[in-house]
Amino acid sequence: MATPIGPYSPSVRAGDFIIVSGQLGVVDGALVDGVTAQTTQAVANLADRLAEYGADLSAISKTMCFLTDMSTFGEFNDAYVAAFGDHRPARSTIGVAALPLNGAVEIEAWAYFPER
Repeated sequence: MATPIGPYSPSVRAGDFIIVSGQLGVVDGALVDGVTAQTTQAVANLADRLAEYGADLSAISKTMCFLTDMSTFGEFNDAYVAAFGDHRPARSTIGVAALPLNGAVEIEAWAYFPER
């Protein structure tokens, strides 16, 4: 698991939910280049956090997405769809002034995954 860049837990279990903190498009501590690559990597990082609980992307019920440039919304959507395949969680996308590490994209998720 990557070390968080702030004072928070990368993910927590809350009953039957797994809540994943916002994931940036980071590999080995470095931000990848471009909105498409950052979106793809942020979703891969979400998948990695979920795998720690035995879950996968199909468990995600809701994502909250943050973009520093809303003019990249179309490019972001294309990469998001490619990363999630046919799964379509509920989603909000919000334009923000800035993100940590000067990222262009951040995605957090709520996954429903009952404990067995």
